[in-house]
Amino acid sequence: MIDLNADLGEGFGRWRLTDDEALLTSVTSANVACGFHAGDPVTMRRVCERAAAEGVRIGAQVSYRDLAGFGRRSMDVPAAELAAEVAYQIGALEIFARAAGAGVAYVKPHGALYNRCVRDSVQAAAVVEGVRTAGAPLPVLGLPGSELHAAATAAGLPVIDEAFADRGYRPDGTLVPRSEPGAVLTDPGQVLARSVAIAAGKDITAVDGTPLRLAARSLCVHGDTPDAASLARRIRDELAGAGITVRAFV
Repeated sequence: MIDLNADLGEGFGRWRLTDDEALLTSVTSANVACGFHAGDPVTMRRVCERAAAEGVRIGAQVSYRDLAGFGRRSMDVPAAELAAEVAYQIGALEIFARAAGAGVAYVKPHGALYNRCVRDSVQAAAVVEGVRTAGAPLPVLGLPGSELHAAATAAGLPVIDEAFADRGYRPDGTLVPRSEPGAVLTDPGQVLARSVAIAAGKDITAVDGTPLRLAARSLCVHGDTPDAASLARRIRDELAGAGITVRAFV
């Protein structure tokens, strides 16, 4: 059994990047942009309403304040400020999730913040403090073995190990930076095979050719990749064909 998540609501005003409606027919968890790297109130409300109608869990995809860089630029934000901004983003999404008859079910950092929290204990602790400030013991979705998960565990928050269907991995289990070759997988056949291998607990191949095994309860497919909605549907069908149940982790 594995959860299938995707990044949704990644638009702003009249600009839309993700095919939210189509993705919500395939995924079981939706990482909804909360306005700092993408998203706006109207988009957040629309995605929450549709997610609730489809029975998809709503997650707060929190980010550095970086609309221009889509949250993928490295930033140095003071811990107290970051904690407050994380809490702010969760609270904003919670309003629309509740209005849709649901609620925020988990938290996942986005982009540069996600990667920073793999190794930076200070930034990771600030994210966790933001989750706690938001007022509920929400599960934290992130990379296995990360400083984010260490901080969440220390704070008594549940952690959910995540793997990526369409990203390259280093031998140590961290993601290949997007600035380097092999960071993003574009061959659908490779993505499908990797998805099944991860869900089945089998080895995948790291960027240097070595075998790598990832323990994951949730599998991510990026919503901003070309034909993401079609790919998400094919992944779900491929998992089902392999006898793997796709179900939300919360």
